[in-house]
Amino acid sequence: QVQLVESGGGLVQAGGSLRLSCAASVRTSSTYAMGWFRQAPGKERTFVSAISKSGGDTTYADSVKDRFTISRDFAKNVVYLQMNSLKPEDTAVYYCAMSQGSWYDTPILEDDYDSWGQGTQVTVSS
Repeated sequence: QVQLVESGGGLVQAGGSLRLSCAASVRTSSTYAMGWFRQAPGKERTFVSAISKSGGDTTYADSVKDRFTISRDFAKNVVYLQMNSLKPEDTAVYYCAMSQGSWYDTPILEDDYDSWGQGTQVTVSS
């Protein structure tokens, strides 16, 4: 069974940066697309970003485009989410997810993902 463990969350002031990491218990090389989702208090979980199996394609939600960058290190089996210019509305629990069977290079729907991490809290103060 795949295990995904997120880290790197915390409290940051608006305009600051954080880098989230997602460590996978299995080799992620060229087999799985990976994604990040987030869930703000009282709201549904929403798509943030995804990266293709090869790492060559990425997709971002409009709300984070040009501020967040997703990347992956195949040697370390880690996926990163670099978050810059953070805003209070970015406050949420961030989840890493793995897609093992989607037809899409960078899936954006929760149903396309098979394994999920436990989440890491990101709080942005104004």
